[in-house]
Amino acid sequence: MSSRIVVGISGATGIAYGVRVLELARKLGVESHLVVTPAGQQTRSYETRLSARDLAAMADFSYRPADVGAPIASGSFPVDAMVVAPCSIRTLSAIAYCHDDNLLTRAADVTLKERRPLVLLVRETPLTMSHLRAMVAVTESGGVVMPPVPAFYLDPQTVGDIVDHTAARAMDLLGFPDPDLARWKEKSETPA
Repeated sequence: MSSRIVVGISGATGIAYGVRVLELARKLGVESHLVVTPAGQQTRSYETRLSARDLAAMADFSYRPADVGAPIASGSFPVDAMVVAPCSIRTLSAIAYCHDDNLLTRAADVTLKERRPLVLLVRETPLTMSHLRAMVAVTESGGVVMPPVPAFYLDPQTVGDIVDHTAARAMDLLGFPDPDLARWKEKSETPA
């Protein structure tokens, strides 16, 4: 079996992260299974020039959120990992408390119950205590909460640089390192 990931896109700002994860999956030869919530589609229309069809075409397989009978809804379907990029607080909460009311949250629940890597690029600030408790619940279940925080030590020149690095770090956490990812290097000190 080839490597396989599920990519969820929910309705928080930052759809560029999900788009870049799909591009990296293709680059790295990882089969992608995409599910986009209705709020994710709304965000797509605000933040990109992609149509719903264009976005779906970036994945190897794409599913409707209501299709809870899709292969990715079952633990018997072999998948290596899952990422939700971006992850809204609504989706975080549903995953944290096993509220499997759509395919994205069901696939995330399956990922956790099968002890597979799950990375959530949670997009919200500031955070309430309820948000933090949901993050703790996901973490205690084995998920990784990864707010997309820029790595300024890399001296990014564009927003695209920031998105690229964050998406590649998410792929790292999923077990699919990008050999082109810029990584921290200790700078040698020069005498004053």
